[in-house]
Amino acid sequence: MERLGQLLSLITNMLTPEELKQYQRQIILPELGISGQEKLKAARILMIGAGGLGCPVLQYLVAAGVGNIGIADNDVVDLSNLHRQILYTIEDVGKPKVLTAKEKLGRLNPLVNITAYTERVTVENAERLISQYDLIIDGSDNFPTRYLINDTCVQLNKPLVFGSIFKFEGQVSVFNHQQGPNYRDLFTEAPSEGEVPNCEEIGVIGVLPGIIGTLMANEAIKIICKIGETLSGKLLTMNALDCSTNIFKISSKTQIDTIPKTTVEKHDNLEEKEISIDLLKSWLDKTPEEVFLVDVREDYEFEEDNIGGINIPLYELNEHILSFPIDKKLIFICQTGQRSKMAIKIVKPFFNGEIFSVKNGIL
Repeated sequence: MERLGQLLSLITNMLTPEELKQYQRQIILPELGISGQEKLKAARILMIGAGGLGCPVLQYLVAAGVGNIGIADNDVVDLSNLHRQILYTIEDVGKPKVLTAKEKLGRLNPLVNITAYTERVTVENAERLISQYDLIIDGSDNFPTRYLINDTCVQLNKPLVFGSIFKFEGQVSVFNHQQGPNYRDLFTEAPSEGEVPNCEEIGVIGVLPGIIGTLMANEAIKIICKIGETLSGKLLTMNALDCSTNIFKISSKTQIDTIPKTTVEKHDNLEEKEISIDLLKSWLDKTPEEVFLVDVREDYEFEEDNIGGINIPLYELNEHILSFPIDKKLIFICQTGQRSKMAIKIVKPFFNGEIFSVKNGIL
């Protein structure tokens, strides 16, 4: 029964031709690839706050193809929000943020499942909301909520991406990830009420939440896809007035004082499957009957310049796998060699013949 569940989950998270086309510009990144895109599709992320930080985070994660996103906020759009919360427009003033965000994000990417919670995160509902998701992103604007979110994530063992903005300065970090520090290791206690003014009282430059929110979205993608090095154990600060940035080490009070590193997922070594364009041309000249060449670029690219073969865009490969002859060398080619390497990954599990990618493409 468990095996059946795993198979159903695997099938559910396989990318459709539409998704392969929509996300191809990031799928061709070797660090991410199809497996990374499938991780994004399977991910469940809760965005707490649909304001200045929530807007860019949500826009980029929805565009990136994160499969399931929850948004929790009980606020409505105010005219004073519009200089920095660019998901909303003048027509949205007075409307609930989460419902407006869900509607607009759904138009950006209808492939993403978005759940709107028109409620503020409180002691009464924090565990219920956070327990449903794999990764939590804190875009709240007050200290009690930040501590509540952190403590609940620690209790439920959920990684937390944190961001904050103040006038011209922003902060980003990752908490409770792979035994890393949590928010209380950085700020042990909340300041007294009224000690630190909020954006409404002190102001904030409009572009700052876009900068910080984009960095937060980037951390979320790295955590989901298990790539790169996250800001776990580190605090990144940025000053928009002089574009200075600093990274400070956070010492955990309960862990060894080191900076944890994210494990970078190993990728299939495709070098042995790559051939030079000169070798391909030699095969085409001497033994063309042994070669089946597939150009995986867009139709217009193929029409502008090609060296022969048939044209099947990368995102349509799944529909043609059974028609590829196994008694010939199956060779994929594109402009730079990246899409053709991804073609191998798509076809390889279902194809038993020889398969190659042209290194560096036709450039």
